[in-house]
Amino acid sequence: MQIHDDTVRVGLHSGQQYRTFPEALELWQRAEELGFDWVSLFDHFRPPLGGPAGPCFEGLTLLSALAARTTRIRCAVLVSAVTWRHPALAAAAAATVDHVSGGRLEFGIGAAGPDLAYEQYGIPFPSAGTRLDMLDEACRVMRGLWTGESSTFDGKHFRLTDAHLEPKPLQRRLPLVIGGEGRKRTLRVVAEHADIWNTLAGTPDAYRATLSSLEGHCAAVGRDPRDIRKSVTFRAVLGEDAREARERAEELRRRIGNDSPDWSEYVVVGTPEQCVERLRPYLALGVRDFLLGARPPVDWRSCELFARHVAPALRAG
Repeated sequence: MQIHDDTVRVGLHSGQQYRTFPEALELWQRAEELGFDWVSLFDHFRPPLGGPAGPCFEGLTLLSALAARTTRIRCAVLVSAVTWRHPALAAAAAATVDHVSGGRLEFGIGAAGPDLAYEQYGIPFPSAGTRLDMLDEACRVMRGLWTGESSTFDGKHFRLTDAHLEPKPLQRRLPLVIGGEGRKRTLRVVAEHADIWNTLAGTPDAYRATLSSLEGHCAAVGRDPRDIRKSVTFRAVLGEDAREARERAEELRRRIGNDSPDWSEYVVVGTPEQCVERLRPYLALGVRDFLLGARPPVDWRSCELFARHVAPALRAG
């Protein structure tokens, strides 16, 4: 795959809050059948959504199993928390999944956010500044192991001494996705290391301002911002007509409640045509990856309408 081409891709971001493996597998295989280009998990251990005892499979082991049971679709984690694993272990896991998938992995990494596992499992949760330092070092460690014969690294948080990783990923350059939109530090890390930058869609005006900050960081490090693929994640409730969409949104509201944090991620409750119009401004801003959130229970109606009507319109430009 050529990361830096102008092809528009559409995908599903599913997470892994399922109770059985067949449920997770169904989404990945149906996503492939529906013609999506990408499907991803997250890398929470105990995500706040769903409560302290909610179901959640471990991300990278599930990713490997799902990659082995698909054939075409790009397989991703969006994103792995830098606090969970030493980056050499993350790099080795990523290289393994790239082989399992036949070279279809896109590996996301971020500075970590809220997760009940820090308290439940006693995992340290450093300050935001420390986590961002760790993220910068982790990107350097992972890329070095993926590309060099051996790697030595002496950072504040991670150290490698004549370290080897074999076999290397199948892809000549395994795509590194960095998630986040912190304008001072996170976007600096994106400018230096990311092949793909992912963030929530928000509003076009807010996205434009964040993109401007990224372009400033790219100028500072001497990188062309066009070399970083732009990716947005969002949610939508779709229906053949506005009435159907409203009724389905009301059903969702009764199920998840008015105070669910998910509501801020919905870009549209409406028809596929309205969804296209809501997303077109991002095309003009250079976004080429559009990832529809699909947490369980999966809204198959919206997924199918998106695949049949919204995706072709976005790909046509």
